[in-house]
Amino acid sequence: MSTTTTKPQDFIAQAVAFCEGARSLPVRGVRAGREFAVHDWVADEVPVALEYNGISHAVMLATPLDLDDFALGFSLSEGILDAPHELYAVDEVPSELGITLRLHVASGAFARLKDRRRGLAGRTGCGLCGTESLAHVARDLPVLVDGAPLSRDAISRAMSQFCALQTLQQATGAVHAAAWCSAEGEVMWLREDVGRHNALDKLVGALAAQDVDASTGFIAVTSRASFEMVQKTAMAGVPLLAAVSAPTSFAVATAERARMTLVGFARQQDLVVYCDSGRLGLDGQRQENPDAR
Repeated sequence: MSTTTTKPQDFIAQAVAFCEGARSLPVRGVRAGREFAVHDWVADEVPVALEYNGISHAVMLATPLDLDDFALGFSLSEGILDAPHELYAVDEVPSELGITLRLHVASGAFARLKDRRRGLAGRTGCGLCGTESLAHVARDLPVLVDGAPLSRDAISRAMSQFCALQTLQQATGAVHAAAWCSAEGEVMWLREDVGRHNALDKLVGALAAQDVDASTGFIAVTSRASFEMVQKTAMAGVPLLAAVSAPTSFAVATAERARMTLVGFARQQDLVVYCDSGRLGLDGQRQENPDAR
């Protein structure tokens, strides 16, 4: 939270471009025993409805940025589209209730959607809310093949770049980020959102729209590695997912099924590999925990 002594109107004028996806609100508080009153930036969160050829399919709470990327990425990672060219156009329709994304898709994609219709009502922390049955949870995933050689140093390098590139997070402290990184660890594409799933979908959409060969690098996220994060990464054809926090057991099992390298607790030089450690050159030999000495 800002404690600047700059006049509120000057502060807002200086930071408008920096805080796209947020709004400035007056706040009061106490810090170090002293009261303060400033304008602070709060991340936008609005209902975003996705309609396919006029049929409502999902409502997600999301940050209203990069919505074209979100529409494409969600459609690909959910298996609604087999390829980007099946999405013909996206119309963004704002209203008092939120934003509707009207997707115009190929007849084959629309037929698949109707065939396995899901009553999905999403929330920022729950990617499976509304799924009709257990059979709809885990989809067939591609078996990931090795692309460019990956290294632990590349993961550390990518994670060290995250903070400086998360402009909305720096302003609000309320959003997640997902980034696609080259095999050398350079962050090439990054998207932010209040929902970790949404940030990843936006990233997947951006990669697909730019025709990036996602298999040549890896994805890094600022959240835990949930089952859906792994599933979306696999659907994008990315062989490694690195998360700042921990994975779940379902995420590990899903990564193993897709032959994905799943990394958790990726911070500075540290990381934990939960499956397929061979991509990072780890021999898998069990060693004594140095913290237990």
